[in-house]
Amino acid sequence: MTRTLQSYVHDSWWSPADDAEGTEVRDASTGEVVARVSSAGLDLGAAMEFARTTGQASLGELTFHQRAVILKQLALALTERKRELYELSSRTGATKADSWVDVDGGIGVLFTYSGKGRRELPNSRVQLDGPVEVLAKDGSFLGRHIRTTLPGVAVQINAFNFPVWGALEKFAPTFLAGMPTIVKPATPGAYLAEHMVRIMVESGLLPAGSLQLVSGSVRDVFDHARLGDIVSFTGSASTADQLRRHDAVQTGGVLFNAETDSINASVLGPDAVEGTPEFDAYVRQLVSEMTSKAGQKCTAIRRAIVPAESADALVAAVEARLAEKIVVGDPRAEGVTMGALASAEQRAEVFRQVQRLVEGGGRIVVGEGQDPAAEGAFAEPMLLRFDDPESPRVHDTEAFGPVSSVIAYETPEQAADLVVRGGGSLVTSVASADAQFVADLTRRTASANGRILVLDRVDARSSTGHGSPLPMLVHGGPGRAGGGEELGGVRSVFHYMQRTAIQGSPEMLTAITGVWHAGAGTRDDQHPFRKSLQDLRIGDQVVSEEREVTLDDIAHFAEFTGDTFYAHTDEEAAAANPFFPGRVAHGYLLLSFAAGLFVSPAPGPVLANYGLESLRFMTPVSPGDRIRVALTAKEIIPRETHDYGEVHWDAVLTNQEGETVATYDVLTLVSKTPEIPAE
Repeated sequence: MTRTLQSYVHDSWWSPADDAEGTEVRDASTGEVVARVSSAGLDLGAAMEFARTTGQASLGELTFHQRAVILKQLALALTERKRELYELSSRTGATKADSWVDVDGGIGVLFTYSGKGRRELPNSRVQLDGPVEVLAKDGSFLGRHIRTTLPGVAVQINAFNFPVWGALEKFAPTFLAGMPTIVKPATPGAYLAEHMVRIMVESGLLPAGSLQLVSGSVRDVFDHARLGDIVSFTGSASTADQLRRHDAVQTGGVLFNAETDSINASVLGPDAVEGTPEFDAYVRQLVSEMTSKAGQKCTAIRRAIVPAESADALVAAVEARLAEKIVVGDPRAEGVTMGALASAEQRAEVFRQVQRLVEGGGRIVVGEGQDPAAEGAFAEPMLLRFDDPESPRVHDTEAFGPVSSVIAYETPEQAADLVVRGGGSLVTSVASADAQFVADLTRRTASANGRILVLDRVDARSSTGHGSPLPMLVHGGPGRAGGGEELGGVRSVFHYMQRTAIQGSPEMLTAITGVWHAGAGTRDDQHPFRKSLQDLRIGDQVVSEEREVTLDDIAHFAEFTGDTFYAHTDEEAAAANPFFPGRVAHGYLLLSFAAGLFVSPAPGPVLANYGLESLRFMTPVSPGDRIRVALTAKEIIPRETHDYGEVHWDAVLTNQEGETVATYDVLTLVSKTPEIPAE
């Protein structure tokens, strides 16, 4: 009996009734039935409400860093069992290399967001956006922007081509932001997505309500969505357009993010003639993009835009490389390098679109144009050639499989125009060693692309390739590509958070943000360097004694360091400078004196000084001036996986007149307890 996939809702596994109608999912290579998919009887509205309540509460108890640690642990749990995912992935038609992109790529996203979350976000629940705005001359009224987690649920509706990566690249930033997720995988690969979620659930790491899975339809999702929810869709542009028009999105405040099909281009520069490293890199990349995942990638190259004089050579080179490198068949068979399409239906759709391309002026110059009589959802790679580069069909029709089209251009300006005719793309690549050509093409086409990859002889081997979205860079594109945005490091985390302007006194802003603001209360009961993180509090402060800066100090520093800039060594020249009254102290001399003024030298909880941030010199210091420093604990960031944390100190250096000489943040590593941690 065929297994019916389960859904995971309300933190338990749910199965549809035995007599519920479902969709059969077949092995892409053999046609064997793998599973049955149905969500008949599932209460999607209740699942969404469970996420908004239980999921929001459990994630809301955690800081950004605590969520980031869980992401790493989930990545490790999936890594331990990825062989299981590989085995199932082969049934989708994926080769081992394809599965690596999907499975390991998805796990890699979790690792990346775990690291970036701990490095680039605070160990708190509120993220600060931008500097403080002083709204009153006396500093009693301030403003700034913060980001807080949206109060709803993120529903992700995914495409069939990447069951693991497609879910995890959305889940990672959502989870890090503190927003619960409902995953709805596409039916053809739903059994792989279900197993991935099963591994994550069995790890015991998921906070209650933070992740749910619906195996089957979610057609009524917008009937249950409301303000604070996000629906993220990956799929066809036509379906995205229908979803975008729903009243919940238009007037109900539900956020909608779409990443859709894209007629991506790759441009061969005029200089990249046959025999150059750039030409060879272009051919390798084009063949890879035609055959990786059997061409079923939203980032695949659909338009090969090449100089007219290089078109024949390119076609010949692609044909030769396909013949040498590509063997189509069951990915479990020895020697196979390109597997099947996701389903027989998808295979039929690819050939329908190829026929449309032919009717629109394309000629098949490599591969078979007819439906091959083979079992399984197989299709040979096909390269078409368009004699008319401005044929509308080549710029608006996508055969979502191992298919690309060659278009010739005469001038660099025409090449750029052809790229833009795609109506908005996820990615365009260019292979050229001509920096001016690349710069001009980028300026002309960047607004029509989410990403531009440049290949030359320097990076041809190290490049991750045209069709590989990286978690630290934006994935998405304008126009036909959907207008959405995913990944991009912490940028994508902010998609699941609300930016709010807050105004108030320094004390109130300190309470809201957990970061000390100048003018808020301070405490000087003990030198703060004598306090471990368990005792240190925001606002703990030390104000130093004064120190006079002498001419001998300045001269010695100049000689000792070699910094003999005239402002420090030549009275007449310094006085002629509009910024100085005469010889002045080196800025770095003042910082050194400040460190000596605020330091508590005995061994203690402060382990190391690891940097300065936002340094500004405001008022020059002349010989005879006296300086002092006020050092205040501004932000405390415990490290979840270490016995110490970071402390950011607000440092303000002033002179005897009370004028600000310099401002900066001192960064230190401080033990969590009075005991110095072992190495």
